[in-house]
Amino acid sequence: MAAKEYDLWQEQFSRECGIRSAIILYGNTGDLTFDPSTYMYTGLVDVLVPILKKRGFERVQLWDRVNGSRAASGQAAPAEKAPAGDAQQGGSQPYDMGDLGSGFEDSNLPPQRTPNDIQREFTEIYHMLQQHDHPTAVLFDGSDYIFGNANAFSPQELQYLATWGRALQEADNGSLERGNDLPGQQGRPGNILILITHRQAAVPPVFYLENPLVASVHVPLPGRNERERYVNTYRSSLRLDPTQNLGTQKILDNFLDALDGFSLRDIQQLFKLSRQQEPLKFEKLINLYKYGEKISPWEELSHEKLEKIEETLRQRVKGQDEAIEKVRNVVIRAKTGFSGLQHSRTQKKPKGTLFFVGPTGVGKTELAKALAEFIFGDEDACIRFDMSEYNHEHSDQRLVGAPPGYVGFEAGGQLTNAVKKRPFCVLLFDEIEKAHGRILDKFLQILEDGRLTDGKGETVHFSETIIIFTSNLGADQDFTNETPDEVRKSFIKAVHDHFCNELKRPELWNRIGESNIVAFNYIDNPEIFTKIALLKFQGIADYVRERYKATLEFDDEKKAMLAIAERADKKNGGRGMLNIMENMLINPLSEFIFEHEDQLENRRILIETFVKGRNVDFDFDFA
Repeated sequence: MAAKEYDLWQEQFSRECGIRSAIILYGNTGDLTFDPSTYMYTGLVDVLVPILKKRGFERVQLWDRVNGSRAASGQAAPAEKAPAGDAQQGGSQPYDMGDLGSGFEDSNLPPQRTPNDIQREFTEIYHMLQQHDHPTAVLFDGSDYIFGNANAFSPQELQYLATWGRALQEADNGSLERGNDLPGQQGRPGNILILITHRQAAVPPVFYLENPLVASVHVPLPGRNERERYVNTYRSSLRLDPTQNLGTQKILDNFLDALDGFSLRDIQQLFKLSRQQEPLKFEKLINLYKYGEKISPWEELSHEKLEKIEETLRQRVKGQDEAIEKVRNVVIRAKTGFSGLQHSRTQKKPKGTLFFVGPTGVGKTELAKALAEFIFGDEDACIRFDMSEYNHEHSDQRLVGAPPGYVGFEAGGQLTNAVKKRPFCVLLFDEIEKAHGRILDKFLQILEDGRLTDGKGETVHFSETIIIFTSNLGADQDFTNETPDEVRKSFIKAVHDHFCNELKRPELWNRIGESNIVAFNYIDNPEIFTKIALLKFQGIADYVRERYKATLEFDDEKKAMLAIAERADKKNGGRGMLNIMENMLINPLSEFIFEHEDQLENRRILIETFVKGRNVDFDFDFA
C-alpha cells in the first residue's frame, strides 16, 4: 500500500469529484505519482484519469497550453515501472530512468496556437460541461500560465475568466435523484472542471473564494514512507560509496532523513547524478545535487580550529565576550549536528539562528563578518540585507522574486539568488524590526523548513547557512544605574515585547528561541575603545603598505590611540570612535600621502602625536 500521508489527497480528490463543479489541485503537481493499481510511478494526470473513470466519468478531456484540448486515452504511460512483486519490499532489477511518456492519444506537437485558439477551446470545454449525456471531467493543466497580474487582467484574460465562471455556473452538476442510496454504491456524477497548478494563487481568487462549487486539494511532497518505498524500489540504480549499504537499516534511515523535502523527481535526478560521478557518500552526493559542491565548509572545520574560535573572534570584536561565547555555542552545535534536534531528527533547518540586539556601534555587524570569515574563509560570505529597505507590503517579492506574469519575474529574488550563488554563508538581516510583516512569514518558513520556493518555482535550501538578525530594540532606554546583566535582560524583554505584544507574532520569537538572543554590551571603557582604534588603524597601515609600499609608525602608538578613544562619542559606540579617527587622523594622513605620492615607495612615515586639552593634532614626516 502507498504511504498514507501521500494517498490522502487522492482520497480527498475522489470524494470531492462527486459533489463539486470544480477542483483546484495545487502543490506538488509536477512530481511523480505512485499508481497502486499498476505499481508505476507516473505523471499526475495519468493517475487522475483512472480515478475519474472509476468515479463514473465517461469522458475525460485534457487541456494544456501546448496540445490544447484532446480526449484522454485512459492508458497510463509506463514512466517508471516497478519490478515485479511487492514494491514495498524493493527490487534488485536494473531499471530504466528514462523520460516520462504521454498517456494521451495525440502525441504530435501541434502548430503554434493563438489566444483566439485558446478562447475557442475554452468555449468547447464550456459546452462539454453543459451537456447531460455523458459525465465529463475536464483536466485543465496549465493554470500557472494563463493569467498574469491578478490586479490588472488583460481583456483576453478577462474573457478566459468569464468563460470559466459561466462553465461553472451552467455546468451539469448532477442531482440527488441520480444517486444510488445503497451503501458503497456511487451515483452518476455531475460534470467537473479540474484546474492543475503549482500555486493556488495562480488561479484568480474571484474564481474560488467563498464559492461552494469549488474545492481546493493540496498535493504534498512525499512523506518519509513514500520516499522509502521509492528508494527501496529503485535502489539498484543508485551508486554510492561501497561503505554505505542501504540494506543496513541505520544507513537507510539516515539517507531518508537527508532526503526530507525532496520530491520524487528530485530523488530520481539524484539517482541519475550518482551514476555520473565516482561513488560518493550520500551526504556529499546530496550536497552536490543541492548546492553544486561535494564538500561542505562545515566538514572542513577541524577540532583544533574550533577550539580557538573565541580567541579568533576576539581579535576583531572587542568588549563582547558574552556575545562571542554564545556564537561559539551555536557553531559547536552546528558542527556536531545538534542544531534543531530538539524539534526534528532531520537536519533541514539552518545551521544556526542568532538574534543580535544592542545599541549602535557595539560590533553586531562586525561579529557577523568575523564569523563568516572564520567558518567560510571569506568575510564576503556574510551577505547583508538592510531590512529598512523591505518595509512595504510587497517587499517580499524583492527577496524571493515576483511570480510569473509580474514585472521583475526574470530577475528572481535578491535573497534566493544570493543563496543559490553562495549556499554556504552567513545571512545578516540588519534592523529586522523595520521589515514588513509579510517578510516575517518568509523567515518563519526558512527557520522551520530550511527552504524557500522562489518566484520561478525553484527550491532554495538554507540548511547550510547561519541566520543572524540584528536589532536596536530597547537601545533608547536609560541604563545609567543598571548592571550589565540587567541591561541584557532589558534588551531581551524589548525583543520579546516587540514580536509577542506589538506585532502579535510569538511564533517568530519561538522559532528564534530566547537562548539564541544575544545582547551586546554598551562600550564605555576607554581601554576597549583604544583596542578598537588600534585594530582599525592596523587595517589602514596594511592598506598603505600594500598600495604605496610605505610603512606607518607612531612616535607613541598607545598615546595616539588613547587620545582618539577619549574623544569619541560613547553613545555611538565603535562607530563614534571611528568617526573621530577619520576626522583627526585619516583626513590629514590622506592629505600627506596625496602631496608626497611619488616619494612613498620603501619609505617610513612617522606620525607624531600632540595633545593639548581636548585637542589632538598629528604631524606627518618621513623618518
